[in-house]
Amino acid sequence: MDLPQNSETGNLNREEKLSPAKLHIAQYIVALILAVLLIGLWRLQIVGADGYRVLAEANRIRKVPVLAPRGRLFDREGRLLVDNYPSVTCYLLREQVKDLSADIPMISRGLHIPVDQINATLHRFQAAPKYQPIPLKQDITPDEQAFIEAHRNELPELETLDEQRRLYPRDGFAAHLIGYVGEVSEQMLNNDSRYAFYQPGDVVGRSGVEQTYDALLRGTDGSRDVIVNSHGKEVGHLGQTLAVPGQDLKLTIDLDIQMAAEKALEGKTGAIVAMDPHTGEILALASRPTFDPNQFSVRLTRSYWNEILSNPDHPLLNKAIQAQLAPGSTFKIIMSVAGLQEGVAQTMHIPCNGGATFYGHLYHCDKNHGMVDINNAIPYSCDTFYYTLANRLGIDTIAKYATSLGLSQKTGIDLPDEVSGTMPSTAWKLKTQHEKWYAGEAISVGIGQGAVTATPIQLARALSGIASGGVLRRPHVVFPDEISAEQLRSVQETFPGSGEKTIPLTPENWQIITDAMYAVTSSPIGTAYAAHLDGIDFAGKTGTADLVSGREKNSSNKATLPNAWFVGMTPRRNPDIVVAVLWEHGYWGNNSARLASTIINTFVEKQRKRQNNLHIAATPPSAVTTALIDPVAPTTPAAQPKSPQPN
Repeated sequence: MDLPQNSETGNLNREEKLSPAKLHIAQYIVALILAVLLIGLWRLQIVGADGYRVLAEANRIRKVPVLAPRGRLFDREGRLLVDNYPSVTCYLLREQVKDLSADIPMISRGLHIPVDQINATLHRFQAAPKYQPIPLKQDITPDEQAFIEAHRNELPELETLDEQRRLYPRDGFAAHLIGYVGEVSEQMLNNDSRYAFYQPGDVVGRSGVEQTYDALLRGTDGSRDVIVNSHGKEVGHLGQTLAVPGQDLKLTIDLDIQMAAEKALEGKTGAIVAMDPHTGEILALASRPTFDPNQFSVRLTRSYWNEILSNPDHPLLNKAIQAQLAPGSTFKIIMSVAGLQEGVAQTMHIPCNGGATFYGHLYHCDKNHGMVDINNAIPYSCDTFYYTLANRLGIDTIAKYATSLGLSQKTGIDLPDEVSGTMPSTAWKLKTQHEKWYAGEAISVGIGQGAVTATPIQLARALSGIASGGVLRRPHVVFPDEISAEQLRSVQETFPGSGEKTIPLTPENWQIITDAMYAVTSSPIGTAYAAHLDGIDFAGKTGTADLVSGREKNSSNKATLPNAWFVGMTPRRNPDIVVAVLWEHGYWGNNSARLASTIINTFVEKQRKRQNNLHIAATPPSAVTTALIDPVAPTTPAAQPKSPQPN
């Protein structure tokens, strides 16, 4: 007997039974999901294996930079000027932590850095890749190093790096010549193609030789691969790429001459340049006031920066190549060249009664010299004679000879930021002031006043060229054979200047001028007779460049006193050394002549020792270092650097 079928059970069985179409769709979906998973595994394990392996390695391998020591600087005899000393810098690794802000207060206390300074550093590097270490503090102390090691687990973002930091002579010795190093600025990175391959935090030369020859001195950094744990602690080594040290450079300066120049300028404002006219080698270059480049090589303090900025004499200004001032009566040598070469000065016999009138205006001379000709006009430094000569030559003839001797042009010295000075002419005034030139304006130019300005390096080169028979050399502070021909070309293209040249100068005129310059220091009528040197063929020319009129000058007010110039050389013809001295507010040119005589005497005494075969010790490098380096107060207790300092 058949039992009646429950209707609910029948309905349930029909619902549980799937149609073949739906079953096929489900199978396709499962197959598709499996295919996607298989493709993903294939991409991860086969196609992207290398990339993910690199990422995995990055989690346990860190590339630590090995900074190249910067090349050292020596004088022409191999005596050490600039060295390096070991230092430790703390870097911040941003990729080690997700939130730096929570650790900043602790970092601030442990490293003695204000929180605001840390935040400012982070802001400056915010555009840099996150993997790039940020230099947080240089020259950290042993206590700060211990803090970093003790808190390695809490602060894995802190890392230390051994570096070689720059060590300069003390007391700003040759600071304007040598320059200093510092971090590359954002402006340099963004606006100067020379720094296209630099990164924020890189140390570069910022002035002087350090800047000009930065590419040679900085070397090539290396790196080492280290294994670190999850806390960033180093647990092993894998390999390294050695750093290539920067190239050492031998400068043309003579330490003995440089010391004499520095001593002569002590307590004064001005500059001294000593040059070998045969080669253009700079034997000494000093500028005052100076600055301490050691302050710039780590982190410049705000107090020291404010001290420099508030100094009215501008310590950062290299007055040897950047002071554009009226040359005063030193310009009369250039006037003499123009007058003699034009055939005008030979026949001039001018009565000097304390001045002369031109175009209705009385131009004063400091004395009543009587009858003056070209032979005694230079030792007398007679303004009346050169007023008359300027009036007869005219401004454009004067400008032609002055520019041929390098005025109003850069000399091309291999130091940054040289200026060109000014040589007025009719075209110059029309271009700069949109006015015509009046004949009476040439009168003051004839004695190196008016609109004419020059730098000490320009006057040294111009007068040494005249004393050398018209041959002008390019000044330089690094020996050309220290660098490759390509590098030398690059430097000369970067600092073109007027280059090496020869101007026409007849032997007769050359003899007249050089003999007259000798009379300046050797004859009682000479303006620098008080600076004469017995037994030394010492020639030159003084210059007193007024800043205000004679009635306004006040010996108790330094700002009203004239600038004192002197350019001297030995011997008088084809000299071996020329010295240009600018003493701002030094009053009379003979005051600067006395400074130059001490440098000339130092040079001659040294030459005589060599000529007489007296023993000048070829001191071994270790002894040189000992003699030149004195201990100084360290910038931090971490290192006890010693600065090269002439004894």
